[in-house]
Amino acid sequence: MNHDDRRRLPPMSMLHCFEAAARLGSFSRAAEALRLTQSAVSRHISNLEQWLGAALFDRNGRRVALNDTGRQFMEEIAPALAAIRRATGRLMDPEPEHVLELAVLPGFGMRWLAPRLPRLTQLHPDLVVNIAARVDVFDFAREPFHAAIHVGGAPDWPGAQHDMLFHEHVVPVISPELQAEHGITTAADLLRVPLLVQSSRRDAWTRWFALFGMSGPDAQSLPGVSHFLMLAQAVKAGGGAALIPSFLIAPELEAGELVIPVDRALGEDRSYWLAYPPARKRTKALALFREWLAGECAPV
Repeated sequence: MNHDDRRRLPPMSMLHCFEAAARLGSFSRAAEALRLTQSAVSRHISNLEQWLGAALFDRNGRRVALNDTGRQFMEEIAPALAAIRRATGRLMDPEPEHVLELAVLPGFGMRWLAPRLPRLTQLHPDLVVNIAARVDVFDFAREPFHAAIHVGGAPDWPGAQHDMLFHEHVVPVISPELQAEHGITTAADLLRVPLLVQSSRRDAWTRWFALFGMSGPDAQSLPGVSHFLMLAQAVKAGGGAALIPSFLIAPELEAGELVIPVDRALGEDRSYWLAYPPARKRTKALALFREWLAGECAPV
């Protein structure tokens, strides 16, 4: 593609009017939002349709509705326009150097990061870390985050640099009452109690029993729970046994609310990573956070 071909980049005024009309579902509402006349919005959109050689709205008298072509075009350009707004905003109104916007896996944020944040505040009292729970990988160019905590077998966040935090250590856990009731002391004993799984890791028990040369139950037949902390609560209530990363259940293990009946960890190849865009690496807030995080992870 020739990036200098002006025919492939319609004027921003056309795109702006189209995006507003598509988002608000009305030419008149778009005109109000943009502080233009309705006829001006209609003219810009008509010019855009002529530019593209395709209708973006279906017109029925004075009523208009986004058609399939328009919906597809909107889905593709809306993130780009949002990215332009954010980039322009950063230049016009630079972000404070002491603020970090961080996306975190819910369990990691609750059980590992949150208890350690007071130490960060004590070390850097002016540093503000705003945390939001996110599970899926996203495009940093389209989101307001400076960095994210990610779990995976490799540094695989597209377009990002990675700091490896620590490897995952997955252990079998059960409530002490259920362990005593069934006399659980060996891997084979665990087959006498319900086995629960985290929904995205249904083969965990199959792989764990394989460490002992045993065949586990059908992975698809096991009850699944979407989040590890919910899974831990189900186990704590006596619902069965589960394989859970040890750092997520440290308080329950320390309090004796959960126990490890067979001390054999699952050899996971997953690690926790701090992912961030290369352009953010030298920003003050992220640099301070990375330095602190590395110190916190060193003993793990």
